[in-house]
Amino acid sequence: MTTPRTFHVLPRTTGRHDVPDDSCALLGFATLTLDAGATHEDHTRDRELLLVVLSGTARVDTDHATFDAVGRRANVFAGLPHSVYLPRGTRYRVTALTPLEAALPSAPSDLDTDPYEITPEQVRTGTWGALNYTRTYREILVAPNLLPASRLIVGETITPSGHWSTYPPHKHEQDTGNEKFHEEMYYFRLSSPEAFGLARHYSQERGYDATHTVRDHTLLALPHGYHTFVGAPGYQSYYLWFLAGTGRTQGVTLDPDVGWVQKTTLML
Repeated sequence: MTTPRTFHVLPRTTGRHDVPDDSCALLGFATLTLDAGATHEDHTRDRELLLVVLSGTARVDTDHATFDAVGRRANVFAGLPHSVYLPRGTRYRVTALTPLEAALPSAPSDLDTDPYEITPEQVRTGTWGALNYTRTYREILVAPNLLPASRLIVGETITPSGHWSTYPPHKHEQDTGNEKFHEEMYYFRLSSPEAFGLARHYSQERGYDATHTVRDHTLLALPHGYHTFVGAPGYQSYYLWFLAGTGRTQGVTLDPDVGWVQKTTLML
């Protein structure tokens, strides 16, 4: 059995931390942690990037626009995300107005457009699932919201205490039927330092079945295979999910062994 190198526990370092991951050909990810008053400058080059503020407030300056007071929540459980889309070929500077944590998912881009912000009021929210696999979603950068992007699809999920998420397990590794090819990554934050969850990532065809213990600041890369997650009772779980692949319309195949659950519980 060969398990792909897809599981990362990220260091909690100041500055920008890029996650080296060779399992996904398209997706990239970095975290940005700044003290109040500190700055970070960079260039998107040939990639599009979405700066998602996890906590704190920042000013984002580009050659085309300035976005002031980005970020309105104390942590990922305390409110909706506030984000800035940075297209390819953009030089940008982030200035922390308070202590700041941000996530930086990225993907190759062939789209030329202007930077723009996505305010909390623009984020579409709702619930997926039923019973003990109900969870709350926050769609930030998805095709239905008509915001310009080349490849990136980005959102957040809040999983209540003891609940399952991404259930029934699904995959999106090829363009066949209703399924669309998309790589995906999950970046987890948990409501307390001792909290944990379990993520199962498996593929009978590819010969792996891995179960990972998820802690705060865990990144799970999903280039292929079925995946699902459950959080420990007593704690809320959060993950930022982001995808890139064939177009920006999503389509999945459920694990046929347990996909029947969706029909019997009227899951969305």
